[in-house]
This record gives sequence, C-alpha cells and structure tokens, in this order.
Amino acid sequence: MTSAIAQSQENFTSLLAANKIKWFRRQLTSWATLNLREFPWRSTTNPYAIFIAEFLLQKTGANTVAPIYEAFLIQYPTLKDLATASVAEIAILLKPLGLHFRADRLYQSVRVIIEQYDGEIPAAEAQLLSLPGIGLYTARSICANAFAQPLAILDTNVARILERFFGLQGNRVKSRCKLLWSAAEYVAPKTNVSRWNLTLLDFGAGVCTARNPSCGICPLRSQCNYAKIKHSA
Repeated sequence: MTSAIAQSQENFTSLLAANKIKWFRRQLTSWATLNLREFPWRSTTNPYAIFIAEFLLQKTGANTVAPIYEAFLIQYPTLKDLATASVAEIAILLKPLGLHFRADRLYQSVRVIIEQYDGEIPAAEAQLLSLPGIGLYTARSICANAFAQPLAILDTNVARILERFFGLQGNRVKSRCKLLWSAAEYVAPKTNVSRWNLTLLDFGAGVCTARNPSCGICPLRSQCNYAKIKHSA
C-alpha cells in the first residue's frame, strides 16, 4: 500500500492548490490549540502503551476504550507481563469492547514481537504490518505517536474531511482508497505529524461529523467545497 500511495502522488498533486493546502493546515492547527481531546494514551510516547491503545481503538470509540486501556495497563504494565497471559485472560479484560477476535490477534501479535523482535515493539511500518491484526492505519499511528515518524493516517473521519473540503471522491472502502491515502500524505505537514493526525481525528469527530456537520462554526467553511455546495442548494 505504501508504494501505491507514492505512485499516485504525481496524479494527485494536480488536484490541489498549494495555497489552499497551506490555509487548510493553518486553520486546523489553530483550531487544535483549544480543541484537542485528552485521552491517557495521548500523554505518553511509550511504544508498548501506544501499541495497546491502538489495538483497543480499532473500530471502537475512544471514550469506550479509555477505562479499559487504563485497567489493561494496570494488569499488564509491560509487554513481558502481557506475554504471560492467555487468550482467555486477555478476552475477559477486553470483553466490554466487543470484537471477540481482538484478544486472539493481540495475543498472536505479542507472540511475534517476543519471538522475532526480542520483546520490543517494532518501529518500522513494514514490521508492524507483519503483526496479526495490524493494518496500515494502526501501523502508522504507532509509528507517528510512539516514534515521532512523519506518517499520515487515514480513517473514516480523515477521509470525510478530505473529501468534503477538497471535493475529492474516494472509493466506498476508504481505508483502501489510494487517492485518499495520497491526499492524507500530501496535505500533512512535514513536522509534528502525530499532532496533525490527532487534529484531523478530533475535528472529524467533533465538527465535520458524518451526520449534521457543524458547518456554521467550522473554521474551514469559507473554502470548503462541501459547504459551498450545501449552502448553494
């Protein structure tokens, strides 16, 4: 997927004006100064803690994950501690989050990390992608949040913002859309990408929502393709 993203950059760059991208970044960066949400995994760069957080956050809301995340780290404060747990023991702790297969995938990932990476969370995107249950979004989130690597992410929130603001049209399955992955990389700043990723996630969750977006208070509305179409209808 990473190579596919790079290959699509040439076609994508012609779709966006550089000044609009700069304005987009500036507006969202300003919005983030007062509006980023606080969660326990956002106050650490510990690779194990972030690895656990990203695993638990898969298809699960952050508010639901927060208490389970904290309880999980109390019971299994290190990867070495987690390696002693059985799938059944992990499943009991994660049961409130649903997705019964999550415990097994987490267990299998931990086994790989112990056996192939000497018990250290891999810092490379390709290595993380080799772990059971880790997709591109999760791998890149870990790289950005734990290792400060400048890797953009794409989920439904980010995809919605990019499609609406820039007038893009991605595939039905956003997580596999080369155009939107390319867009996410292209509009991201060169530095502090972890905070940028969190900004997009929170903006999509709180302002540019799937239903009834708050266009009236949106700092992007004056240049947003979606807002222009919506208010001209």
